Amino acid sequence: MPRIARDYSELKVYHTIIRGIDKQDIFLSEKDKVKFIEIIKNTKEKYNYEVYVYCLMDNHVHLVIYDKNEDISKIMQSIEISYAGYFNRKYQRTGNLFQNRFFSKRVEDREYLKNLCRYIHQNPLKVGIAKTEKYKWSSYNKYLKFNKFVDTRLILSIFSENIEEAKEEFVKFHNVNIEENKQKEINDMIEYEMYEKMTDEEVGKYICEILQINSVHEITKFNKDIRNEKLFKIKNLKNISIRQLARVIGISRKIIERL
Repeated sequence: MPRIARDYSELKVYHTIIRGIDKQDIFLSEKDKVKFIEIIKNTKEKYNYEVYVYCLMDNHVHLVIYDKNEDISKIMQSIEISYAGYFNRKYQRTGNLFQNRFFSKRVEDREYLKNLCRYIHQNPLKVGIAKTEKYKWSSYNKYLKFNKFVDTRLILSIFSENIEEAKEEFVKFHNVNIEENKQKEINDMIEYEMYEKMTDEEVGKYICEILQINSVHEITKFNKDIRNEKLFKIKNLKNISIRQLARVIGISRKIIERL
């Protein structure tokens, strides 16, 4: 089954993650991280996108980018190919460096973007590597001083129209205890969205097993009552969105949502 084209965000803002294959480290030295950032800068010039947030951890990378020209796949593939080539040459290795396809999720609104920014910046704190403000491989400190790499305007504007007040509120927001109930709920939601998702082909096979049918397209051939009964049975499958169900089955998303 051919891959379905990615669902592009009307806002053109994406949270992307690339991970080392089998959770292996993709950065073995600080020079590797310097090289990765250099590659991002080069692809920024080539594909004309903006970096809003980033964090380089040993075995994965978070990037939030504004994709002006809807080139998200080309951007991420270019970054992965360039860095994997560098890494394999340097460490005399062969084979894949990254796990499957990169993760990407469109960012729907500014409030989510603000919380996502904090979640990403607090990654080093969460795993006990360093305090947020002390970690040199994230965009956090780029928000507190002038830089040409990270576009800080949008996220700071969420806090205040006054730049100095915005920076103060930005720091306060990042210092909130992530274990507080409300903040933990937000973090849990973001983490849930980053779980490894099944491909459309895998979802199709899974549905066939559950409903004991030979093809997902059989669902649309049943009469309305039987069709709705089967749709209701698979509507809330874990880690499968209604959007993906509708796409795989070939049925309107509104039909599933109304059940």
